[in-house]
Amino acid sequence: MKRRDFLKVSAAGAAATAVAAPAIAQSSPEIKWRLTSSFPKSLDTIYGGADQVAKYVAEMTDNKFQIQVFAAGEIVPGLQALDATSNGTVEMCHTVSYYYVGKDPTFAIYASVPFGLNARMQNSWWYQGGGEALGNEFFKKFGVIGFPCGNTGTQMGGWFRKEIKTVADLSGLKFRIGGIAGQVLQKVGVVPQQLAGGDIYPALEKGTIDAAEWVGPYDDEKLGFQKVAKYYYYPGFWEGGPTVHAYCNLEKWNALPKNYQAILTNATANANTWMAARYDMQNPSALKRLVAGGTQLRPFTNEVLEACLKATNELWGEISAKNADFKKSIDAMQAYRSDQYLWWQVAEYTFDSFMIRSRTRG
Repeated sequence: MKRRDFLKVSAAGAAATAVAAPAIAQSSPEIKWRLTSSFPKSLDTIYGGADQVAKYVAEMTDNKFQIQVFAAGEIVPGLQALDATSNGTVEMCHTVSYYYVGKDPTFAIYASVPFGLNARMQNSWWYQGGGEALGNEFFKKFGVIGFPCGNTGTQMGGWFRKEIKTVADLSGLKFRIGGIAGQVLQKVGVVPQQLAGGDIYPALEKGTIDAAEWVGPYDDEKLGFQKVAKYYYYPGFWEGGPTVHAYCNLEKWNALPKNYQAILTNATANANTWMAARYDMQNPSALKRLVAGGTQLRPFTNEVLEACLKATNELWGEISAKNADFKKSIDAMQAYRSDQYLWWQVAEYTFDSFMIRSRTRG
């Protein structure tokens, strides 16, 4: 190569490097976000989903994108996490969308509604069945974008100071249960009470409430409900597979570099799997301990379930008649549920039923 040609090539290469270096640097800026959780640190699994997100994001960006996690009450109370994100007080939150049915009942559909989807169906609907587009179209009205970031699996029906055998036993019962599930149970005589997690035990102990639900054996044991209520009912038909969401302020999200958006999206998906797997691991041993300690397990009777299903369908009709967003989302979810259970009836349910029956044999 002639000397003058070599110099031309070298100069061109140097110029390209000079352009590329700043571009790379700009695509990986140092960013610090704050995330407020709706949960206390003591509930390590449901709170831990947010910690997992922060950990994954930091590791995948060489600590250039850092998310600091705050427990409920450290910045705002747990039930104000969405508001803090929407108004820009924080960039992000980790919460359950049915906490915000007071703003719009449509929020509940993307977490869990009575007789809705189980955990796998929730994920399937969101990631593959059109739920993501519907959900974020709705969330946009509140200035946020949502990502599944955990699931507890089907929850328990709660702790009761007396047995519930008939629908009449629900009449006047003061039950800690919030959101749209409370509206359903109100139709069958329950007096719903909305209390934060830390307020449930003293209320149950003092008799201010007659019953309370939270999540399942692992979390419920931590909160000590077995000390103040004897009867533990199942299933929590109002939460067949509740999704815990991470919400980002939409303006802050749009300002992120595309690679950081991809990293955060994948971090929430990993946390979504992590939480569900961890609850599935922890609940069996916790349930064994509770029963060994004297907890009385009881199934809700078919009479109670049928009455609550009827009340649920009535409520959906009432809300749909005056809320187009709710109708659009609930109709889509129910259609998806119908097809899913067609498949589960064929394979999943028959396999699981056989394995449950054979568990204690041999």
